[in-house]
Amino acid sequence: MSPLNRRRLLQLSGAACAAAVTPAWSRDLADDWSPDVAILRQAWETMHPGLYRYSTPAEITARLDDLAQTWRSPASFRERFLALSRVTASVRCGHTYPSPYNSPDEVADALYPDRALVPFRFRWIDGRIVVTDDHSTGNLLPRGSVITAIDGRDTRALLAQLIPLARADGGNDAKRISLMEVRGDDRFETFDIHLPLILSLRDEAVFTLADGRRVTAPLLTLAERQAKLSPASSPTGDANPWTLASRDDGVRILTMPGWALYNSDFAWEAWLGQTMDGLTEDGARGLIVDLRGNEGGLDCGNVILSRLIERDLPLSQDQRWTRYRRAPEVLHPYLDTWDKSFLDWGEAAQASDDRPGFYRLTRYDDDADGSVIRPQGRRFSGPVVILCDASNSSATFQFARTTQAAGAATLIGQPTGGNLRGINGGAFCFLRLPASGLEVDLPLIATFPATPQPDAAVLPDVVVETTPEDIRLGRDPQLATALAVIAAR
Repeated sequence: MSPLNRRRLLQLSGAACAAAVTPAWSRDLADDWSPDVAILRQAWETMHPGLYRYSTPAEITARLDDLAQTWRSPASFRERFLALSRVTASVRCGHTYPSPYNSPDEVADALYPDRALVPFRFRWIDGRIVVTDDHSTGNLLPRGSVITAIDGRDTRALLAQLIPLARADGGNDAKRISLMEVRGDDRFETFDIHLPLILSLRDEAVFTLADGRRVTAPLLTLAERQAKLSPASSPTGDANPWTLASRDDGVRILTMPGWALYNSDFAWEAWLGQTMDGLTEDGARGLIVDLRGNEGGLDCGNVILSRLIERDLPLSQDQRWTRYRRAPEVLHPYLDTWDKSFLDWGEAAQASDDRPGFYRLTRYDDDADGSVIRPQGRRFSGPVVILCDASNSSATFQFARTTQAAGAATLIGQPTGGNLRGINGGAFCFLRLPASGLEVDLPLIATFPATPQPDAAVLPDVVVETTPEDIRLGRDPQLATALAVIAAR
């Protein structure tokens, strides 16, 4: 499940816990926040199933000890938030981080100064910022501009400082870099949160371009950034966030910017099933499914696969494990979630000698019907291409992995997010830290592969890079390659 899903789900959970927290920074930043570290430590050690996937117990202990020491000393809110971000990111889990979506509004107010956000959307290419949409007054930084420094700080050096602050699974730095882009897909951009933690900006900044010119441009407020959001990034009610485009050459392009539909009334399964069936009915020559920018959510891809396969398709055989059968009672006041059964797995969690200290999860979302995709509707036998990138780190990562393994489609684009060694997610608690008022997302289920796997993402069948010139000219090289692959078949 992606962070976006959890934002939706939190709206359905009890918000009283969040309302009861009084943010410490509204009182005195000399206050001691270290009691929160003791709560975080206990929650991680007893409930986080991936805590030691990439770190030793001694390493985790040392990092938490350092955080406690930092939080005992007077410091600004940003300095304390930076210290927490370093620790959560060091777990190397794509679902462990202090989420502004699941925190009180005061957190966002403290994270975002009045005017300190760069006035453009952008991509990282070779450590340089390449503008994709200019939001500055007077078109000061047109599309395709390559920025090499901000206020004299080299962008490669800035990126090197930002990468260790981003949530991602294992050594998947491509996912971390993707998170540090501003694409207009999210209400709270990771880059907007973290750049001010390492570079103080206010009102305006000087942007050095690759040709040596320096451009001074006013910065944006959070409200101005959010006004530029794509409508598809925040689906509400029964709105359909997906589009199906029909080309004259018979190729259909299904664009799916998100699968986070927990809080949506959109009948997505029926729509997607009818859409896939319609490909055969209208004689479509090929299908391109564009998942770029889609972190995941519901398992929407299963409906697509059900129209591509001829026989039952077993899903990943990765086993799922949890660190506890019942969450410690002492932690219950700090744990919020949309499903209280996550606090007590009961007989669904079975101890096993195969993995000491863990419980094999045998019931939740793990029955026979959920482990196999069966053919449904009208099978589409034309060529299918999946456009993927590093944002695909949860359900979309699993979909890319399953689709490639089944040979059901050709993957084109960039390596995915996620990790072949397994990811943490599936069920979550929101750990609310009372002294600081901060929240840390706590994944509860870990998948572990049956055989040793590399610390790596899913590699597409055809890797296609984007260049600054592509961006300047508005070219989509991944889509062009997908069309060529379908034409060749």
